[in-house]
Amino acid sequence: MKFQSDRFALPSFRRSLIGAAVLAFCSGSACAIAPFVVKDIRVEGIQRTEAGTVFSYLPVRVGETFSDDKSVAAIKALYATGIFKDVRLEADGNVLVVIVEERPAIAKVDFAGTHEFEKDMLVKALKDIGVGEAKTFDKATVDRAEQELKRQYLSRGLYGVKITTTVTPMERNRVSINFGVDEGEIARIKQINIVGNKVFSDKELRKELALNTSGWFSWYTKADQYSKTKLTGDIESLKSFYLDRGYIEMNVDSTQVSITPDKKDIYLTINITEGEKYTVSDIKFEGEMFGREEELRQLVLLKPGQTYSGARLTATNKLITERLGNFGYAFANVNANPEVNREKREVAFTFMIDPGKRAYVRHMNIAGNTTTRDEVIRREFRQFESSWYDANKIKLSRDRVDRLGYFKDVTIDTPEAQGTSDQVDVNLTVVEKPTGSFQIGGAFSQAEKFSLNASIQQANFAGSGNTVGIDLNTSKYSRTIAFSETNPYFTDDGVSQSYELYLRTYRPPAVNIGAYSIKQTGGRVSWGVPFSEVDTVFFGIGLEHANIETDPTSPSYFKKYVRDLGGPASGEGSVSSNSVPLTVAWGRDSRDSAVTPTVGRYQRANLELDLIGDTKYYRAIYEHQWYRPLTSTMTLALKGEFDYGHGIGSKPYPVFKNFYAGGIGSVRGYYSSSLGYVDPVNFDALGGSSRLIGNAELQMPFPGQGKDRSLRWFGFLDGGQVYQEGQKMRLSELRFSTGLGISWISPVGPLKLSYAKPLNAKPGDRLERFQFQMGTGF
Repeated sequence: MKFQSDRFALPSFRRSLIGAAVLAFCSGSACAIAPFVVKDIRVEGIQRTEAGTVFSYLPVRVGETFSDDKSVAAIKALYATGIFKDVRLEADGNVLVVIVEERPAIAKVDFAGTHEFEKDMLVKALKDIGVGEAKTFDKATVDRAEQELKRQYLSRGLYGVKITTTVTPMERNRVSINFGVDEGEIARIKQINIVGNKVFSDKELRKELALNTSGWFSWYTKADQYSKTKLTGDIESLKSFYLDRGYIEMNVDSTQVSITPDKKDIYLTINITEGEKYTVSDIKFEGEMFGREEELRQLVLLKPGQTYSGARLTATNKLITERLGNFGYAFANVNANPEVNREKREVAFTFMIDPGKRAYVRHMNIAGNTTTRDEVIRREFRQFESSWYDANKIKLSRDRVDRLGYFKDVTIDTPEAQGTSDQVDVNLTVVEKPTGSFQIGGAFSQAEKFSLNASIQQANFAGSGNTVGIDLNTSKYSRTIAFSETNPYFTDDGVSQSYELYLRTYRPPAVNIGAYSIKQTGGRVSWGVPFSEVDTVFFGIGLEHANIETDPTSPSYFKKYVRDLGGPASGEGSVSSNSVPLTVAWGRDSRDSAVTPTVGRYQRANLELDLIGDTKYYRAIYEHQWYRPLTSTMTLALKGEFDYGHGIGSKPYPVFKNFYAGGIGSVRGYYSSSLGYVDPVNFDALGGSSRLIGNAELQMPFPGQGKDRSLRWFGFLDGGQVYQEGQKMRLSELRFSTGLGISWISPVGPLKLSYAKPLNAKPGDRLERFQFQMGTGF
């Protein structure tokens, strides 16, 4: 049988079929086409597809000879586009006719019954694999999309999910696809069995697993939902647990996961072989050490006679690599080769050290800063371009950038520079966070009438690194107008400058509190001079005018101060004073982060002295914060503060310089600023001239947050007290409390919530068990 346009052509049938049937049923010379020269090409059956698209896939052009080989190639090419459901070729004289039937277009993709996933997310995910609006409908692709959708549900523990796909034809050769989902119930882990453990109990080993049976926090952590990825991580956790305790031959032999017929409960079995416990017999070094073998040996955390620990071995490798990196060897390779003696159950290690080539830093790159200027970040760098690679300086650069407090996350990596063997690029990536806060509010009451309060604080104003603050309060009893600014790089050498101007008036209502008023007007300016990477010394001077006014109902404490400062003998009236406080301070900050520190110290000592003003006093403050990681996720934080003030000569200590304690930031569980001396008449807490505060926190990530430090919970123990001038600081008068809290670095600033139980409250103490505060750091 031959399909030729001239032969066998009947008058009423001028076209001959060359289509798919030719490919399926004809072979050899019996199917040969008498070649003909194509004078024209005509396309029939297209609706959405342009004729030019069809022409582009044809292996023949007008004026060329058409043959059976080109017929086969044309049909294959058009089918391969995925656009057409049927393709036929016919000859109408010397005109090649291409007849196609297009696949339908997808007009709409919808979902019904989905609760576990957002619809928008599902629409996007399916569109990425070819099922979406304006895409060509293909049954195989839709089937694949259905299986992918089911797989996503299975990964969430919904093993009983059922998906029904409905394809509805529409006008203009289009279809609508609807995925009907019956999610069913989440299959939860009913039981976890560990088989083969003899040394450690099931309870001890289960603590190392991310997967767990249902518990109090399962609704949040989803630990009772099986995941193959989680199981793989748990297997590695078990291996690490045994390796850290000397079991170098421990092995996870197999795991079995079974699900009940109703697809609601999952049973997990982990089979292990513990092996024997090994001790370290010897430590050796080989390779190029530049005469520093003893220095490197001091970094080894594994000692002969100790139980082998995989964590200590890994840490040792890291320490040696970092030390070599401090000398410029960025590509140093350190491997610890074990020599196992199974009879004695001992293992010796030989550290093979290959420092590689000494490397230079080619470029220091910054990414992720959308607001902060490059220079604000770059001026914190201690590693410089075109200098030797120094791992210690690179880490210090990262820590200094993190301590700015402008970023949620700061990471650094040092890839090898392409095309070189002795250069690296240092890439620092930051994730910015809101560094400002703005609050505004108003109120109307019979007592205060209309009041307005507003404050704005921007720690990275316009990305400049400067801190600008404005505080405004128009309350009838407490009025404040203040402006402050800090420039951390007032000079190129890193000398900072800060200044503040303020007007403060405090006049409490004469209801249960004796009437008095304090008005302060002044300003200050200070400079900070860095003396090392972590030490800064501050110098400052201020000028302040204060006026105190009392009457017969005022607390006796304030009337005594008015009298001692030279006011009326009765203490009832007003007295003004001018002070010129000079300040000198020292600060040391070696924390890894200013917002969520996990290691390092923060110390601050400040002396404020007025020798030439009317008040004549000194005021000393010392604060010490200490952070130490107990595990990879748990941090112990300790804080202590000692403050002391005293009048000089016959002058009393200014009451408006008093210290206060109670509440978040000092002693939780007690009403804010309520500790210390209480007026015997109106029971108002008036603070004191000295203060002693101590805090301890055990900080842990919130369940389900992994190592994310932005949301943590903590247990705490607080203690503190405030003492009057001349009063002995007796430890027996300290107030203590303990409790739990949550710390969250929220989009509007740090937030702390705590619930405390006072341990030794005395009669008259004002208690407040639940407290929260925005913007506190400890």
